[in-house]
Amino acid sequence: MLRKISLTILMGSALFAAPSLSFAMDKCADGKTMTEGKLTVATGNPAYYPWVHDDAPESGKGFEAAVAYAVAEKMGFAKENVTWVRTTFDEAIQPGVKNFDFNLQQYSITEDREKVVDFSDPYYSAAAAILVRKKTVEGGLKPEMAALKKLKWGIMQATTALPVVTDVIQPESDALFYDDNANVIAAMQADQIDAAIFDLPTALFTAAVLMDDGAVIGQFPADRSENPDQFGMLMAEGSALKTCVNEALSALKAEGSLAKIEAEWLQAATDVPLVK
Repeated sequence: MLRKISLTILMGSALFAAPSLSFAMDKCADGKTMTEGKLTVATGNPAYYPWVHDDAPESGKGFEAAVAYAVAEKMGFAKENVTWVRTTFDEAIQPGVKNFDFNLQQYSITEDREKVVDFSDPYYSAAAAILVRKKTVEGGLKPEMAALKKLKWGIMQATTALPVVTDVIQPESDALFYDDNANVIAAMQADQIDAAIFDLPTALFTAAVLMDDGAVIGQFPADRSENPDQFGMLMAEGSALKTCVNEALSALKAEGSLAKIEAEWLQAATDVPLVK
């Protein structure tokens, strides 16, 4: 009799699978966030387009801002119950207590980082793009490996640009290292370096907005890499929220919402030629 009752319950549950899943998703984060009933999300200070529009993540405009609100909604948080905080790139990735539930700041998922923090499943796979100055392009530079090897490269420390330069491009001269993107750009403008690697949307924004004479010469697309540069939401190590975040991302991917957000905010990133 018990088996018959259980089977009946299971069959009845299957008829209401979609509402039950939605309800479960809404309750997934109960008691697991920093503040009960609130979701605290972190971004950079400042946060740049196309990731965040006008440095205002609360607007929901920009790729990462839109993704954050979409994930929050799947987890059962209304927009007014999402709180934003700011962190630097480096401080958030250090071990220890966090002032956020998750952080979106173009964090590439790597084995070394996962030793001290947790990541969600990927929400974006980024192509590695090559930023130079227009005068370098006017001098005849082509997105060809032989030409790239002759350039002087700058690399922001603790980023996945390092293996792209050292392992893929393998330049003839040693690269120079910098502690943030602003110093990489300054070094390029001072003719200390010829080129640098950024994720494609950041490279396009930097060339168009942060530099007077920037140009994106080529890209190494994520889907042609054995180890694509994938961005994950960063959380404290052992975060109880990780499963909920991953379930929300999985639902967004399955219904096509994540792809629509990417198309809306990162569409311009499709016209850069491939490195030969």
